[in-house]
Amino acid sequence: MSISWTQNPIVKQFSNAFADVAEKVNPAVVTILAVKEVQAEKYHRKNPFEQFLPEEFFRRGFQNRALGSGVIVDGENGYILTNNHVVEGMDEITVKLIDKREYKAEIVGNDPKSDLAIIQIEAIDLVAIELGNSDELRVGEWVLAIGSPFTENLSHSVTAGIVSALGRSNIISNDNYENFIQTDTAINPGNSGGALVNLKGELIGINTAIATGGFERSNRGVGFSIPVNMAKKVMADLISEGRVIRSWLGVYIQDLDDATARALGLDTRDGALIGDVVKNSPAAKGGIEIGDIITIFDGKDITGSAKLKNIVSSSKPDKRYKVELLRDGKKKKYFITLEELPDDPRTLARVESDVENELGFRVEDVSSKLLREYNISKDVKGVIVTIIDRRSAAFSAGLRPGDVITRVGRQNVDNTNLFYELLDQESRGDTVLLLVKRGDGSRFLTLDM
Repeated sequence: MSISWTQNPIVKQFSNAFADVAEKVNPAVVTILAVKEVQAEKYHRKNPFEQFLPEEFFRRGFQNRALGSGVIVDGENGYILTNNHVVEGMDEITVKLIDKREYKAEIVGNDPKSDLAIIQIEAIDLVAIELGNSDELRVGEWVLAIGSPFTENLSHSVTAGIVSALGRSNIISNDNYENFIQTDTAINPGNSGGALVNLKGELIGINTAIATGGFERSNRGVGFSIPVNMAKKVMADLISEGRVIRSWLGVYIQDLDDATARALGLDTRDGALIGDVVKNSPAAKGGIEIGDIITIFDGKDITGSAKLKNIVSSSKPDKRYKVELLRDGKKKKYFITLEELPDDPRTLARVESDVENELGFRVEDVSSKLLREYNISKDVKGVIVTIIDRRSAAFSAGLRPGDVITRVGRQNVDNTNLFYELLDQESRGDTVLLLVKRGDGSRFLTLDM
């Protein structure tokens, strides 16, 4: 009985805190209804029953409808922050407020790479949300999610949970800029673009994705939100420029796994390993080399490749930044002037050989630098894999940076020219057999061509 009495005031205070946040934030959260007109002709031509159907049938159209949520970030100008996937390509967007007012919205700007968009309505008496600081979030902290799950009839639903993890990446796409907050707060279809708030009622994330674990569409306790600090920069650029201005360094990067770190004789697994440097890029001009490990950028610790990618992209172009790195186990400092990210940086970063593009990996002749970098014995003969696309068939087959290819088919190889010559001969079939040496052992790998 005494335990019950002591707990009641705490539980009541906790409950009131949730209710106060919901009352404060709900007016700033909106429901978004989007419609896209689709012509039936596009899908039904060459139908086996075409001759039996009247022409009017093919002139009919139908509507694709999308449901999402959004957050009012500027009440005076009617700016609403939401997910790009909610509004992209839609012909008509309707915004419904908590007081049941409805307005047509226009897209101010959208950014597929971050999955964020700004839309605008013309309305008065709008309540804007207060923006928090997602960098101050801690794992285990209580958060609330507000949105419209499944149907507009469930608008402004409030769910509670905790921050499960921070800095999640490679969740949706490796090509995107991801730094997700993971939460166990119930987030369902329709919640996309809605608010994730702390117990101060401050926006700390935009709810974006869920992990369902199967074919069901409902939440399984694993949701992902875009940190508000990332959204602030995107939002400001979209409003002022109509696009997001990003910087680039001009490097291929990868995480340091345990095996690579041990091969390089490193005590840390943090940092971003440089697999390649694009010619004439900011990195190349600043002195960055293949095999360097960037550990600090502009005073911020680099825990992995995704963090470096996000920090660089959100930095201002044409500004000089200090980069700290490890090269052959020694600490070095460089000053790099970033440049604006080109529209298609891949055109500047293409691997020189078309063969390498098709293979998804690059090989180089044996050199003392590569032998030290990958801790390979000096008497080895072959070609060394220095960079590999994680999406390639070669990566799926088990090929990794630092592997030494010693044989193509039945013939030994000891230089890159011979490697590509033999590869061309062997690839006339469906597969190519490679003998790969890693550490003290060798094994055969089969690549589909």
